[in-house]
Amino acid sequence: MNKTISAAQAAYIRSHKYHKIRIQLYRVGILLLFLALWETSARMGWIDDFIFSSPSKLLSCFYYMTTENALFHHIGVTLFETLVSFFLVMACSLLITILLWYNKSLTETLDPYLVVLNSLPKSALAPLLIVWLGANYKTIILTGMSVAIFGTILNLYIGFQEVDPEKLKLIQTLGGHRRHELFKVILPANRANFIGLMKSNIGLCLVGVIIGEFIASKSGLGYLIIYGSQVFKLDWVILSILILCVIAIGLYGIICLIEKKRQR
Repeated sequence: MNKTISAAQAAYIRSHKYHKIRIQLYRVGILLLFLALWETSARMGWIDDFIFSSPSKLLSCFYYMTTENALFHHIGVTLFETLVSFFLVMACSLLITILLWYNKSLTETLDPYLVVLNSLPKSALAPLLIVWLGANYKTIILTGMSVAIFGTILNLYIGFQEVDPEKLKLIQTLGGHRRHELFKVILPANRANFIGLMKSNIGLCLVGVIIGEFIASKSGLGYLIIYGSQVFKLDWVILSILILCVIAIGLYGIICLIEKKRQR
């Protein structure tokens, strides 16, 4: 098989690569420009560096917190709680959605309750969970799950219902059972939907965990944000927020890599 490409194809590939490189350079340039403007504004007195901090102060704060205040311990706690709540959300949502798909009567019964639970403000639900279950990491994980699980179930079930009915009829015509419909048609057709929900849920679980740490925790980045604001250590607050951004980007990037691997 001839694998040579034409000159036009080669030119298109080069232009596509250059475009991706140019976009990356733009992104890095915007970030560096923002940091330079932030640092200059703080040094020139245009902004109050006690309130807004500065990149150099944040670097000093990062060094101090890693040597004196176990910053990586707090990062590890938040990361652990986020990942556990994320995996539990995806696993439980998939199992519950399969049960709803198998039993139409169960779906019709629980549908309004799922809608109501999904509509509840989770920041209001978190204090109740902590009062009922106690202030511990298990409750914080449950708080992280509560933010994402109900919406995930509803979206997955909609995806299950939108599968081509002709394919299901073909399975039935060939003598297949419900489990064959599930594993041969329903689940393969919803792979992209499942990965899309993973992308959104990793951020939602992180938000839920931070909400739980705000209310009842003695460790984690959410605890650092609340404690830092109470004692007016705003460098701690801003640094914790920036670390949360890095964690969110990193986790999202990992899921994107999984998606690209699946596409290949």
